[in-house]
Amino acid sequence: MRAEKDQTCSQTIRKRRYSTEIKEGYIRLFWRIVLIVAVGWLLFTQVFLIVQAPDNEMFPAVEAGDLLIGYRLEQNLEKEDVVVYEAGGKTHVGRILGCETDVITMDDTGTLLVNGTAQTGEIAFPTYAKEGITYPYTVPEGSVFILGDYRTHAKDSREFGPISIENVKAKVITILRRREL
Repeated sequence: MRAEKDQTCSQTIRKRRYSTEIKEGYIRLFWRIVLIVAVGWLLFTQVFLIVQAPDNEMFPAVEAGDLLIGYRLEQNLEKEDVVVYEAGGKTHVGRILGCETDVITMDDTGTLLVNGTAQTGEIAFPTYAKEGITYPYTVPEGSVFILGDYRTHAKDSREFGPISIENVKAKVITILRRREL
């Protein structure tokens, strides 16, 4: 009889210990999930930016629908960086062609000059001036001059003027193609 009583006591203790371990496991799992969600939220609202390309302003490098991952904390924006920026109440994607104090010149033949040097990159489209800015144009302090690669159809600094560095939301670090999915 005593052996049975000892066995039932030890079984009860094991059951309670097992029940307590299960509860503690669920609590640890809950806090791990909360931590992962908090870190993910922090990363993708403060450090990184994920945005879908709204249009073909950067064609052929970026097409409408491509997902862009950008780094929000970039401090040193340079020429040729592809960036996500806001202008005219919308989000745009473009390439920085001129930084502070650079002199931008466009002529009637579609030639683009930055500080007197012709820009002959991989852009297949000619660059024509739009109304609103007179050239040669000096980029003011705290601003950048941004152009879309699809020069004939892009809305960019030729239309909006210089873009304040504060309106540059992120430097694009990778492009995820969503074409034909």
